[in-house]
Amino acid sequence: MSRLVGRLAQGALLLVVLSMLVFVFAELAPGDFFTGAVLDPRMSEELIETLRLQYGLEQPLHIRYLRWASSVARGEGGFSIAYRRPVVDLFLPRAAHTLMLAGASMLLAWIIALVLGIAGAYRAGGWLDRSTLIAVAALLAIPELLLALLGILVAVNTRLPLGGATSLDYASLSLGARLIDRIEHLVIPVTVLALTSLPVLVRHVRTSVLEALDAPFVRAARGHGISGRRLMLAYVLPAAANPLITLFGISFGGLLSGSLVIEGAMGWPGLGPLVLESMTNQDLHVLLAGILGVCAFLWVGNLIADGLLVLIDPRSGD
Repeated sequence: MSRLVGRLAQGALLLVVLSMLVFVFAELAPGDFFTGAVLDPRMSEELIETLRLQYGLEQPLHIRYLRWASSVARGEGGFSIAYRRPVVDLFLPRAAHTLMLAGASMLLAWIIALVLGIAGAYRAGGWLDRSTLIAVAALLAIPELLLALLGILVAVNTRLPLGGATSLDYASLSLGARLIDRIEHLVIPVTVLALTSLPVLVRHVRTSVLEALDAPFVRAARGHGISGRRLMLAYVLPAAANPLITLFGISFGGLLSGSLVIEGAMGWPGLGPLVLESMTNQDLHVLLAGILGVCAFLWVGNLIADGLLVLIDPRSGD
């Protein structure tokens, strides 16, 4: 348990320090949300200055940070100047869509990685192992954006929908039709996002299983006539579990950060388009929520991995 408590403290401190750094870097960046407004003939200099004062952009850095922190404490998460509403109202619905996409992608990627990695390691050097290694090497060389464009090409040439999480007539559909509609909208983004993480997962699973197969106690079990499914389930997989559980936590955060690019390219209404928009128009509190959200998800993934490690081996929590 001491390890989990330490992780909680480290994560909380990391989020605080990261929030301070974002404020500092935003201060160093030229301009603010209203910089582009000077090009609008309807916006006078007096009006722009009034808006800056209204939103506290003229206040010192530490005052603005404390105002944001107090807003977080009230559950608002800051204020979006672009949308003129609390950040939490924007963040939570989009975070739910991002978690839906990343969770489904992680499930698909891990299922494929476990099947291919275990099968390839069990018969290392066989045709399946060689084919898998060639495929993941080729997949690793393809940029995420190109995979997204290929996904768009598939959507154009099939009946699978792309853009948005539901169809326009979603509210009028029956419960079963709504479920099918959700799944259809998830198919291409989930597949593309799963493919981006698959090469790393397959290689780690294969390596972990190979190391477990070469362990002395596994060789001893083979010497006693234990083989096949019993050897894998009772000896090999438990030995390979610890590094894979750690990788599970890391991959969760990695998928979330990777999903931001995929969402923007494929029109998925998650955090990606919102964060990219906030970077463009310098909507600081929204950008801060997106950055801290990704870090928090990575933190949660590591906590889940640590918890699973404690369940498997209680000594790892000391």
